[in-house]
Amino acid sequence: MTSGECPVLQLRLLVETDDYDAAVRFYRDELGLPEQAAFAGAGEARVAILDAGRATLELANQAQRRLIDDAEVGHPSGPRIRVALEVAGTTEMTERLVAAGATLVSSPRQTPWRSLNARLDAPAGLQLTLFQELEPLTQRAGRPGFGTHAGRAGDSTDTSRPAPGVRRHPSPRNAISASSIERDDGRASQG
Repeated sequence: MTSGECPVLQLRLLVETDDYDAAVRFYRDELGLPEQAAFAGAGEARVAILDAGRATLELANQAQRRLIDDAEVGHPSGPRIRVALEVAGTTEMTERLVAAGATLVSSPRQTPWRSLNARLDAPAGLQLTLFQELEPLTQRAGRPGFGTHAGRAGDSTDTSRPAPGVRRHPSPRNAISASSIERDDGRASQG
C-alpha cells in the first residue's frame, strides 16, 4: 500500500431501528441525507442506505471521551458509540432536528478544538453530535495539541507534536482550555 492510499472504500454503519419509517423520515427528509438505495425482502425486511458524505472512524480512549463529553455537554453523556455529523450550520440543523423529534442533550457550544458542537438523542437510539468547523484544518494544525502520529521522526508514540496539515483532538496532557477561546460574538466560551 502506498502512502495516502486507503484499502477501505466506504464506512457503512448499520443501525437497527424499531420504527423504520420514522427513522427514514428523520435522517433522510429532515437531516437531508440522500438515499443511495433501498431494499425490501421477505418478512417485511427493509433497509435504506443513506449517503452521509465522507466518513472517518474516530477512536478515543476513556480520557479523551470524557474530554469530548465535557466540551460538548458539560458532563459524562451517552453511549460508547456516538455518530458525529459535520454540518454547514450547527445551530440551524439542531433547531430543525429538534423540531423533527430529536431530544436536545446540549445546545450548540464552541469546543476547544474550534468547532461548534451540539448533542442530540435521535431516532433509532442514536446519539448525534452535530459539528461545524469554525476554522480551516490548516489553521488548526498550527495550534498546540493538534496533529497526528504520522510524520514524527522515529517515534510513532510521541503525540505531543502535531504533524503539518492534520489535526488531533487535544489530550489532557496538552489540551486547549475552552475558557481561553473567544467565541465569535466576543464573549468568553462557556465550554
